[in-house]
Amino acid sequence: MTNAKIDAVLFDWGGTLATWHDISLHDTWRAVTTVLDEAQAEELAARLVAAEGSIWRRSRDEHRSSTLEEVCLLAEVQLTPEALAEYERQWDPHTVLEPDAIETLQALRARGLKVGVLSNTIWPRRRHEEIFARDGVLQLLDGAVYTSEIPYTKPHPETFLAAMRAVGVSDPARCLFVGDRLFDDVWGAQNAGMRAAHLPHSAIPREQIGHTEGTPDATVQRLSELPALIDSWNAAAA
Repeated sequence: MTNAKIDAVLFDWGGTLATWHDISLHDTWRAVTTVLDEAQAEELAARLVAAEGSIWRRSRDEHRSSTLEEVCLLAEVQLTPEALAEYERQWDPHTVLEPDAIETLQALRARGLKVGVLSNTIWPRRRHEEIFARDGVLQLLDGAVYTSEIPYTKPHPETFLAAMRAVGVSDPARCLFVGDRLFDDVWGAQNAGMRAAHLPHSAIPREQIGHTEGTPDATVQRLSELPALIDSWNAAAA
C-alpha cells in the first residue's frame, strides 16, 4: 500500500452512501407506463426493462455511459412530465441514506479532507442534487461526477480521475474510493491509482458483476469506520 496521506474520499452512491435495496425494474416501469397508457402498459414496461438492461450490460462490458433519455429512445417510449414524476416517485424510497452517512461526511470534512461522489447513473445531476439537498448532503460535497454527464462509467479510469478533479485534488495516490462493488468500485479505483475501501452489504445483480474482483485495501462494515481508518493510514504516513 502506498504511504501517501489521504487528502480526498470519494464515494459511490447507491449501495454505499444510500442503502442498497432490491427492486423490481419491471414493477417500477409498469407503474410508470400505466400513467402513460394503461392499455399498453405491460408492453411498454417490457420494452423499457429490456432497454435499461442493455445499457447496463454495455456499462459492464464496455464502460460506456447512458442516460434515462437514451433508455426511452431505445425502448421507443416517450415519458410525459406526469410519467417522469411517477418514475421519480417510484424510486424515492430507494434513495435513503445510510444512517451514519451524514455523520461520516461531517467527520471527514472536519479533518480537512475533500469529499466527493462518483455514481454510475442514468439520472441527471438535477435529480441527484435534489436527493442530496433533501437529505442535507449537498453542502457536504466538494464535487460530484454523474456518469450520465460523461462518456464513461466505472470502472473506466477516466471516471475516477474526473471525480478527483471535481473535488480539486490531483494525485490519485492521495485518494480513497469507497464503494460496494468489487469490480466497478474497488478494481476500478485501484486501476486509477487510488486506494479502495469495500462496503460489502449490497446484493449486486449477477448480470451487473464484472469480469474481475478487486482486493480492497480495507473492508468496512459501516461508513462510520472510515474516519478512524483514514486517521490510522495518515498517522502511519506522517
